[in-house]
Amino acid sequence: MGISAGVAAGLSFEHRALVAQLVDKSDYGKVQEPVEGLQVGTFGGRQVSRLIIGGNLISGSAHAGELLYQSALMTHYFTSEKILETWEIAERNGVNTTLMRADPHIVGNFNTYHGDKRGKLQWIAQTAPEQGDPVQNAKMAQDNGAFAIYFHGGVCDRLVEGGKVDQIGETVEGFKRAGIFGGVGAHRLETIKAVEKAGINPEFYMFTINKVEYLSSDPVEIETFMKGIAQPWIGFKVLGAGRDKPEEGFRHAFQRGADFIAVGMFDWQTRDDAASVKQVLAQDLKRQRSWHS
Repeated sequence: MGISAGVAAGLSFEHRALVAQLVDKSDYGKVQEPVEGLQVGTFGGRQVSRLIIGGNLISGSAHAGELLYQSALMTHYFTSEKILETWEIAERNGVNTTLMRADPHIVGNFNTYHGDKRGKLQWIAQTAPEQGDPVQNAKMAQDNGAFAIYFHGGVCDRLVEGGKVDQIGETVEGFKRAGIFGGVGAHRLETIKAVEKAGINPEFYMFTINKVEYLSSDPVEIETFMKGIAQPWIGFKVLGAGRDKPEEGFRHAFQRGADFIAVGMFDWQTRDDAASVKQVLAQDLKRQRSWHS
């Protein structure tokens, strides 16, 4: 059974994707070969895959608008066994790094994963505001295997809005004293500009970039400003929390200058996302910003 192009054109992206799944089930149950040769770059003295598996879904942060059940759905789906399985699949497809909150839930599962010798996934941590002092939080993450951490983006945005950019500087200096590769997170370009103007000099940026205007500044302004930034840049919310098509969102983020992208993925998405990133990076992206390699 098919659907006419005219009818499809009148549907939203969500509805077109739903109709495609209902009509074409030819890929259901197929076993695909793992992705090999996923590109990497240097980050914090390590080789990190250009695609990093994010932790929002694992932690129940679905960013699903006004749908109240989404966080509960995520936490029920991502049992400890499903988390470990997802990480295994990611590693099998060339993703060698994850980016997750520094909290007991993540620490417990990460230690189990390494303790069971399932894989060697590397961990970049995000400070968890409810855990208190971000520098102490960083030390806890470091003690449990994290090699890098960034100051929570929402917190940094609010500090800049409140004229307290000096607190971001104090936190970054605390990261450096602790001996962990330390960065700054942001959803607003104004936050990055304020950090740069203050001469804080974080070791990397975790900064949103997408073309669907979801918790992100104007892409052209981002590209223009970030091309002068020397530190590595991890792009996140690159799909607008599921509001853009993977290949298009990935290409857009890398073209605008991101060196790495952190993407929340279900177990059944990881292989296809890795394949898409590999294909996108094999193309001529015509970036204004030099790669941090």
